[in-house]
Amino acid sequence: MHLNLPPDLETLINKRLSSGVYTNAEDVLRHALEAQDAEESWTDEERRALSAHIEEGYQQAERGELIDADRARREIQGMKEKWREGRLPGR
Repeated sequence: MHLNLPPDLETLINKRLSSGVYTNAEDVLRHALEAQDAEESWTDEERRALSAHIEEGYQQAERGELIDADRARREIQGMKEKWREGRLPGR
């Protein structure tokens, strides 16, 4: 397949390539299409759950119930470690 891209899309692809994350235009397009596919596959229930989490976070912020960045990193690291432990063979 051969694509003719308008200048604005070519600029976006080149921007992604210059970031060093992607090695070629095919990688950029693959990532974009995979992300779009994943987003389109969300169910209404998943969308509602995400909206509810966002609203919950907003309400917590309004009440001043925020945590600092260091604590957030520690908690996320702990969750990652717990998740990895659960994925070990024999568990």
